[in-house]
Amino acid sequence: MELLRFSAFWCGAILFGSILPEEAEATIMKVRRLCKFCDVRATTCTGKGSCKVECDITSICPDKQDVCVSIWRKTNDNITFDTVCHNPAQKLYGLVLEDYNNSKCEMKERKGMGSQFFICSCSEDECNEHIFFNSYMDSQVVAVILVSLVPLLVMAVVVITSFYCYRVYRQRQASSRRKRGPPLDFSDAHAIMIDDEGSDSSSTHANNINHNTELLPIELDVQVGKGRFAEVYKAKLKQGSSVSEEQGFETVAIKIFSYEEYASWKNEKEIFSDADLRHENVLHFLTAEERKVQRQYWLITAYQPRGNLQEYLIHHIINWHDLWMLGSSLACGVAHLHSDHTTCGRYKVPITHRDIKSSNILVKSDLTCCLCDFGLALRLDNTLSVDELANSGQVGTARYMAPEVLESRINLENIESFKQADVYSMALVLWEIISRCSAIGEVKEYEPPFGNLREHPCVESMKDSVLRDRGRPEIPNSWINHTGIQMVCATIEECWDHDPEARLTAQCVAERFSDMEYLDKLSDRSDSEEKIPEEILVVDEK
Repeated sequence: MELLRFSAFWCGAILFGSILPEEAEATIMKVRRLCKFCDVRATTCTGKGSCKVECDITSICPDKQDVCVSIWRKTNDNITFDTVCHNPAQKLYGLVLEDYNNSKCEMKERKGMGSQFFICSCSEDECNEHIFFNSYMDSQVVAVILVSLVPLLVMAVVVITSFYCYRVYRQRQASSRRKRGPPLDFSDAHAIMIDDEGSDSSSTHANNINHNTELLPIELDVQVGKGRFAEVYKAKLKQGSSVSEEQGFETVAIKIFSYEEYASWKNEKEIFSDADLRHENVLHFLTAEERKVQRQYWLITAYQPRGNLQEYLIHHIINWHDLWMLGSSLACGVAHLHSDHTTCGRYKVPITHRDIKSSNILVKSDLTCCLCDFGLALRLDNTLSVDELANSGQVGTARYMAPEVLESRINLENIESFKQADVYSMALVLWEIISRCSAIGEVKEYEPPFGNLREHPCVESMKDSVLRDRGRPEIPNSWINHTGIQMVCATIEECWDHDPEARLTAQCVAERFSDMEYLDKLSDRSDSEEKIPEEILVVDEK
């Protein structure tokens, strides 16, 4: 009996053993996922970076289509996790699982769930154990940045392309003008400021030496001036073909140097060739040429039909408005030379004229001044040594030389000393302008500063007058009855002070003239002698 039971047990065991592998295999074939599977549990995961779910149960998902899912919720201060298996073909909490083919569980926030709600799904075993918040958010940030940058990049490309096309167009226009020679009105400095839109270098002729093998078609007219180193002619520059010959020419000024005066021509050309020199109160330079056949060097500039300031004052009595225009523009021109930066703030090398006098200043059609004749000018480059400055020598016109220049004691250690000498000379020119102004009362015939001396006084004569006697041109009491004249005279006295350090800067003089514009407007309102308030005081600036 016992034997029968034993045999039956082993038979059953054998039969069961033969059936079990087939059922186990079928079951295993149906199981596709092992996932963390816990009810809702509290967690310390803050919803940033990566977290590990706090679930110690691993479940075999019942359906082979099931994927692993993790859900993170935050309601007020309560933060929970729950992990499940779920068929992506069916909605979970009303949501469709969109990312279940991922190998990692990357959290995505879903709105409208009544709390802060993140969910992720994935298709690897236990892939919902480690969850990641940053990757999706980072991709969103990158997408936002890219979307924001694309319009800016497109705009940048458009702007750069437009600028490039504009520059090409301008260059082609300039090239075309060089070939055709379009008419330009050189009689007015404003009309010849070529390429005023912002370029300092691209112009038809300005600030360049003409290297063309074919010289410019210029016809000399009459001589209008003569100096120590050169002669100046009014001339006609042919500007292309025209039915009328007069329409085919523009008036320019030609300064002609002989071959022996090459050094003076070269210095003035180099000064003019500095694009930063361009200013409305500096004579506009067009080009320079070497005329080998005539054995001459030419500088071609704008032509100012009113001539130089000395000639203008000889033949004209001016009013207060004219004085203000001439004086303020002169100061602005000198201030621009002396300045170490352009009007737009870019660095420039300061320049000292070293021969400021009324015959080296031109009067433009609008009755403003422009400086000319830079044959003795000096670029005050910081790289110049004391020896190089000393080699520049005692230069200028004796009548207009500052005391320190007359006795050859200019401070070579300080480049401001050269500017201070210019300011002294400018003060003498301002005195000349005042002497021919009707606002001072009785106006005498024109005479230069120190008119009691001979026509061209030598250095020794000027030393006696300026150094020994400390003489300066007379300022009669009648001049200071006009408030504006009084202010200019006070400025002049500070500018020709014997001590160079005590003199005003050209910029300060220009600012003082700017302050006097109020007086100029008053004089424009009425032709009668109107009482001008005495409260307007001279600003004592250096």
